[in-house]
Amino acid sequence: MLSDPSRGTNPAQQSPAPQLYDLLIVGGGVNGAGIARDAAGRGASVLLVEQHDLASHTSSASTKLIHGGLRYLEYYEFRLVREALIERERLLAIAPHIIWPLSFVLPHSRLVRPAWMLRMGLFLYDHLGGRMTLPRSRGVRLDRDPVGKPLRPAYRRAFIYSDARVLDSRLVVLNAMDARARGADIRTRTRLVGARRVGGVWEATIEDASGRQTVRVRGLVNAAGPWVERVLRDTLAIGTTKQVRLVKGSHIVVPRRFEGEQAYIFQNPDRRIVFAIPYERDFTLIGTTDIPWTADPGDVRITEDEVRYLCDSVNRYFTKPVTPGDVVWSYAGVRPLYDDAAQNASAVTRDYVLDVDSPPEGGVLLSIFGGKITTYRRLAEHALEKLAPFLPVVGGRGWTAGQPLPGGDLGPGGFDSAVARLRVHAPFLPLDDARRLVRHYGTLAWDILGTAQSRADLGEDFGGGLTAREVEYLIAREWAVTAEDILWRRSRQGLHVDEDGQARLEHYLAARRQGAPGNRPAMAD
Repeated sequence: MLSDPSRGTNPAQQSPAPQLYDLLIVGGGVNGAGIARDAAGRGASVLLVEQHDLASHTSSASTKLIHGGLRYLEYYEFRLVREALIERERLLAIAPHIIWPLSFVLPHSRLVRPAWMLRMGLFLYDHLGGRMTLPRSRGVRLDRDPVGKPLRPAYRRAFIYSDARVLDSRLVVLNAMDARARGADIRTRTRLVGARRVGGVWEATIEDASGRQTVRVRGLVNAAGPWVERVLRDTLAIGTTKQVRLVKGSHIVVPRRFEGEQAYIFQNPDRRIVFAIPYERDFTLIGTTDIPWTADPGDVRITEDEVRYLCDSVNRYFTKPVTPGDVVWSYAGVRPLYDDAAQNASAVTRDYVLDVDSPPEGGVLLSIFGGKITTYRRLAEHALEKLAPFLPVVGGRGWTAGQPLPGGDLGPGGFDSAVARLRVHAPFLPLDDARRLVRHYGTLAWDILGTAQSRADLGEDFGGGLTAREVEYLIAREWAVTAEDILWRRSRQGLHVDEDGQARLEHYLAARRQGAPGNRPAMAD
């Protein structure tokens, strides 16, 4: 067929209309990734943009817990605690590789809360969420139980209860991976420059290293976390009566302070609580603080006062003191809490508020204030329920409660059985390395190893078991770009890779960017 020469002068052919999506999600934290996964699974066309890396701020600066929030009972947050306890059970089922049970030891201090109050709180905690698979709380004598060994003799009684721990940044990445597998377009290091309503939809300008692009979207979700108000005010020029309250939480990591896999929860005289949690085999994670934050949420660091506060908090309980000189790593993040006008930063609600702006001419906007990592999946369902009257494509039934996250289908026998099967597949792997791979990637560990027959087939070893084959996987499948992405948010081996290993990793990535062939192992299909 001959071409029509008039088409060459058609303006519409020269400047095609911007791509139309059902949903644009701004923010690659746990809430944004969770909404992207749920919406894509319901058949919506989804674009998610994150100005930095996935989970690069609040979602990787948590206390690494999936928990109901025992202390929230003191503020009568019964609905939030119930929802969180129900979600804890669901997340344990759909992500057993990155979420697993943890016992907490709560020593009784007569200077803070009476024993009857703790017993009553734990009774509610055991029953608010309905059917539980985790052990219920119990009392122990610290002079007769091994969990009392690291504690001062003055503490005679304690309560033990159950919650779960999580690889927080990996939770975000796995949600984004599943969203992509269901059709979502996930773009990191891409920011929303501006957006306006035109003809019943949003016309949005996004920008990455290659330049700017305009897209059209039927609905916009502001899941920017600490930047939620800034996106509304500066990027979209939209006012709201809702406000976010920024609270900084800081953590320190020290060499391991106690034996066993239990964690400790300590009550302070100021009525705050501090956790001491086994971390990355050889360390103890201590946190968190609650400090109002008014500066740039992207530039947050722990202070010397916070380090001293955390040391003092655990030193009231541990026989072996923790000093600022023991700190091998620290991190801080800003929690974007919904401002409920509470006087004390620790008392500010951890519940979430979803604010919908839907003018008659179209172009719905949903902004997320608050929330916690434990309830991200339910928040995503609620967000789509709010959007459904304006975007029928997301109005289907919720599905994420029963579908495993990538790698979470561990099969019969769970985690330990998966580790054993991986070692049969790759007998050259040391047990610790096999456990780490299954813990971080679940059944996707087989994709990393591929047909490797020896350790040498995995390429350069940067330390901590991190090999070039794993690095290639993280770049190809998980949006990793920098050494920081790889060491601290994907493989989480930053504490185990020494300065030489980090330098070699930086060199490997630089050579890769320049197209040097190097010693790059092939990835399995």
